[in-house]
Amino acid sequence: MDRVDMESTEVLIDCQSVWKVFGDRSREAIGAITGRGLGKQEVLKEFGCVVGVSDASIQVRRGEIFCIMGLSGSGKSTLIRLLNRLIEPSLGRVMVKGRDIGAMDAATLRETRARHIGMVFQSVALLPQRNVLENAAFGLEVQGVPRDERNRAAEAALAKVGLSDWKLRYPSELSGGMQQRVGLARALTSDPEIILMDEPFSALDPLIRRQLQDEFRQLTKDLGKSAVFITHDLDEAIRIGDRIAIMKDGVIIQVGTAEEIVMNPADQYVADFVAGISRLHLVKAHSVMVPPAAYGGPVEGLPRCTPEADIDTLIETITASGSDAIAIAEGGAVVGVVTTRNLLLGVRGEPDVRAAAA
Repeated sequence: MDRVDMESTEVLIDCQSVWKVFGDRSREAIGAITGRGLGKQEVLKEFGCVVGVSDASIQVRRGEIFCIMGLSGSGKSTLIRLLNRLIEPSLGRVMVKGRDIGAMDAATLRETRARHIGMVFQSVALLPQRNVLENAAFGLEVQGVPRDERNRAAEAALAKVGLSDWKLRYPSELSGGMQQRVGLARALTSDPEIILMDEPFSALDPLIRRQLQDEFRQLTKDLGKSAVFITHDLDEAIRIGDRIAIMKDGVIIQVGTAEEIVMNPADQYVADFVAGISRLHLVKAHSVMVPPAAYGGPVEGLPRCTPEADIDTLIETITASGSDAIAIAEGGAVVGVVTTRNLLLGVRGEPDVRAAAA
């Protein structure tokens, strides 16, 4: 999702300073956190409570795939369950389409989940005694939708995930990847605007996992859905997400595009996380170019690329041309220059501090 979209597109989920503290004395603990500034370990020691999510604020926009990435215990799965109120926040609020889900009564909350929010877990939990079609239609069955209507919706969802020919099979006859497709179809059957995905592919073989990542991203974009995708794998987050939130110990450390995070990590923790990530297809010309004036030479005869050209393309261009630089042009005007030095720094994920100073 580009910057124009990010600035103009409707916010579907607005998570505002949300905390989740687990324990019998959670209210006292929240008071001590906000009033006395106690840290996570101090809260555990004094109140016997665990801080699962700490002052989290995120926005998810229409059509966006928003990845929340963190290691085990980072709070990512707790956060996603706060977004549809599977668990109650200790403090703060979650707005879904402009409405505070914490203020909804049980009936309104059920309707909001049914109409607007689908969810797929790591353990897809298909009903073994029901066939694929019946599993995909189960959510609508619970809502009281007539059989013919729910089956039509389920068949359409199964077609979208490539399982039309398997609708009368049973879960035991399916591979792990196919079972996850059924879980996704079940979430899509009610045509929600938002899909919550809690590490759905983490237990799958690498090749199947990669295939499903690509299929999920393409399907989500084709259908115009928004998604919140939980993962512990940064490569997966980069492959799928328009933006990524990195969590540690219940705290959101940084939110940004993969390129922004790689080029400008918020702290050493994030820098260590992205250290092994290849920049060749991730970092674009606009992140490594310098102003034409900083180049110090004529730009008229230089080979040209667009600001969205990745480093791999830039290397190929500069190698083929024999030049020491590339002019970055947009709308017919040169907006920057990428030199060999800029390319090398970009491969390392480092900005050109000399150019920035200039």
